[in-house]
Amino acid sequence: MVKSVEIVEVGPRDGLQNESIIVSTESKVAMVRRAIEAGVRRIEVTSFVNPRKVPQMADAAEVVALLPDVDGVTYIGLVLNVRGAERALETKVNELGAVCVASDSFAMRNQGQTSMESVSIAQDVVKLAKQRGRSGQATIGASFGCPFEGEVPPDRVVEMARRLAEAAPREIALADTIGVAVPAQVTDLIGRVRAAVPDIPIRCHFHNTRNTGLANVWAAVEAGAETIDASLGGLGGCPFAPGAAGNVPTEDVQYLLERSAVSTGLDLGRLIDASQWFAGVMGKKLPSMVAQAGGFPRPSTDLQDIRSN
Repeated sequence: MVKSVEIVEVGPRDGLQNESIIVSTESKVAMVRRAIEAGVRRIEVTSFVNPRKVPQMADAAEVVALLPDVDGVTYIGLVLNVRGAERALETKVNELGAVCVASDSFAMRNQGQTSMESVSIAQDVVKLAKQRGRSGQATIGASFGCPFEGEVPPDRVVEMARRLAEAAPREIALADTIGVAVPAQVTDLIGRVRAAVPDIPIRCHFHNTRNTGLANVWAAVEAGAETIDASLGGLGGCPFAPGAAGNVPTEDVQYLLERSAVSTGLDLGRLIDASQWFAGVMGKKLPSMVAQAGGFPRPSTDLQDIRSN
C-alpha cells in the first residue's frame, strides 16, 4: 500500500456543476485560494463545456484568469472534446482532464458519442495538451456502473484503459460517477487496470451516493491508487447522471488517510474552516461529517491538570 496519497480538489468543478444556484466567479476563486492555503496542489478549477448544458461553468475563462499564480500548484480544466480543449488552452490552465464513459447510453447523454468514440476523443485531447506544452490526463466515467445500463463489464474498462494508455496520459482515473461501487469491486478493477497498463498511475474518483465512498477510497489506496479526487464539503453530482449525488468530502478523506498513517500533505483545520465557509456560500449544510464533528479530540486542559497532580 502507498504511504502517501495526492488529493485532487474537484469542488470548484464537480462540486458545483450540478447546483442550481449559480455561484459567483469571486466565490469560486476564493474556494481555490482556500484549498491552496490548506495544502492542495492539484485543483480541478472548472470545465470548458457548453454553458447552455452546464450554466455553472459559463465563467470558466474568467475563473482561470483570476486564479493566483502559485509555484507547485496545478490547475486542471475538464474538457469533453477538442473544441473544449482549444478553449482551455487559451487560458493558463496547466492540465487538461479528458473524459470518456464506459457505457454507450451514458456516453451519448454526456458527450453525444459512443463509449469507444469517447475514448478516441480523450486520446486526442491528451495528445493536444502535450503538444501545447501542458499535461493531459483521462477519466473513465461510470467505471463501476451505469445509470442507464446497470452493470459495466470490467473487461470494457480495461480495454478503454489500454487504448487511453496509447496517448501516454499523466494518469488514468476510474470514476464511480453514480456512487454504486463497493470495496471488493474497487480492489478488483484497480488490480485489472494496473495489470493492463502498469506504467500509468491510477487516480480514483468516488461519489458517496450510497455511503460507500470512504470505504472505496480506502480500498483504492490499498490497491495502489496514488491519487484520489475529493470535493470540499462533499458537494457534487453530474447533470447527466440521475441520482449522482455527493463526492467524497476532502476533509473526510484527509482524516481517514492521515489517521491511517497515509500522508496527504493537507491541513485538516484549514480544510474544515474552508468547508464551513463554503457551506455559508451555498446557504446550506454540506455532507461532510468531519466538518461537523471536527478532527480527533485533543486532551482537555482539565485532564492534563489531573494527570500532572
